[in-house]
Formats: sequence, C-alpha cells, structure tokens
Amino acid sequence: MTTTSRPAVPAGTTEPGDAADPSTAPPTVAATGPDGTAPAIARRAAMAADAVRTADGRPVRIAVVDYGMGNRRSVEKALEHAGASAVISADPDEIRGADGIVLCGVGAFPAGATRLRESGLGDLVRDRVADGVPLLGVCLGMQLLFDRSDERGGAEGLGLIPGPVRVLAPGVGLKLPHIGWNLVRWTAPPAADAGAHDAVRAGLPDRAAFYHVHSHVAHPDDPTTVIAHGDYGGPFVTAVGRGRVHGVQFHPEKSSLDGLRLLRSFAATSARCAT
Repeated sequence: MTTTSRPAVPAGTTEPGDAADPSTAPPTVAATGPDGTAPAIARRAAMAADAVRTADGRPVRIAVVDYGMGNRRSVEKALEHAGASAVISADPDEIRGADGIVLCGVGAFPAGATRLRESGLGDLVRDRVADGVPLLGVCLGMQLLFDRSDERGGAEGLGLIPGPVRVLAPGVGLKLPHIGWNLVRWTAPPAADAGAHDAVRAGLPDRAAFYHVHSHVAHPDDPTTVIAHGDYGGPFVTAVGRGRVHGVQFHPEKSSLDGLRLLRSFAATSARCAT
C-alpha cells in the first residue's frame, strides 16, 4: 500500500459520525501569511469567493441528487467552497435545471440502486446525461454508474459506464474496508476522449492524495475509461470518465485542497457545457 502524510482537511466538509472521519484530528496548515490567515484557509476562501460562472455570467448550478443515502451535505458545502452554487434535491425540475449533477453516497450498492430505481431519480439522471449534462459520481455514486455489482447478492446499476463492480482484493496483511489517504496516479488521457480526463483533473498534479473509504471497486470493460489508479497492495481503479460521465471512488469533499480543486474542475466543466 502506498502511504502518504495526511493533508489538511477543509473544516466543515465531513459528516459527524463518518467512519474514520479525518476531521477528528486537528487539520495541519502552513505558517500564517502576512495578514495572519493560514495560506490553506485563505486559498479556500478565495476559491469560494471566486464563483465559477457560465458563459452568460451566472453562477454555475450543481444539483446533488438526494436519494436518501450518504454524505450529501458535506458534498454540497464542498462544492460551495469550490465556487459552485450547489443544492441538494430530489425535485425533478430542480435537477433538470442544473448545469451539472453530482451523485454521491455511502453504503451498500443494492440499497442505493433500489432507492434510485424506486424514486425515479435513476431514470432522471440517465435522461440528463443523454441531454449532455455533466455527471460526477462520488464513492458509492461512482459504483452506481456501472452495470452491476456483486455486493450483497448483486444488483443492477445505471449502466452509464460498462463493466461490473467487485470486492476489492487487498494486498497481504491489509484489511477491508480500505480506509484512509491513498496516493492517486492519473493516467495519460486517450486522444479520443481527453476531455473526460480534464473535466475532473484540471489543475491537479499527476499524483495527489485523496481520502478513501470502500470495500468494492469498479472494473470498467473499456480500459480507456480509467483516468486514475490507487494502490492497496495492488492497483485499483479510483477514477473514471466517459464523455461527460465521471466518477471518483474517493471523497473529494474530505480531501483538502486537491479535493476542492477537483470539484472546481467539475464545476468549470459544467459551466462550459451549460445551455
């Protein structure tokens, strides 16, 4: 397993009671700047103040799909820190009016798939993707982008990225779930779909630490949809992209400034695609 020192975690971007919540330890920041403000805090404040805007000058609108599972409030707040106008919603009209959609979540795949199906939100997400609206799946939300999962007897996903989700095979001596910071390595984008990479990784270094909590991983049928790998005694897929559909296995809302940069990159992609 690749080990890294723990980066500072943005205040206010974690849910109380989350497993191995990284905010339970005081965040570490660099020495204060001339005005007495820690640079990391100042950069977050500047990012929030510098709103991401569409071509017509309005703030980009991101809908966080509320299907009743996971860390929606944390993701909403992180998006706002990153310069987007974000709302948690299960209202079809509100989701249809968004420039970009985030599908987050924690928990079991079958439960998430059932809630999306029974609420009709899964069909709505598919429709908006068909209309060209950018979508970002986070943690369980990324897994739900795929065809199916073998978790707890199996279930069908949204089928937006072909391939299954299977239990993570950890290295010798490593346990499940995989919890903690992991160094993410971005892959070189294929010429045919470079935009799927740039949509979430613009402004990020080739390697960056992100916070993971999971026991299952995606296995895309098409290897060109893989845009990043992590390592847990062996490589695993931790970010994918296909057209305007993107997914990250890690939690950007818990991953300090690089997590905010990723969310800002997605917001900027949504702004460029806005009609």
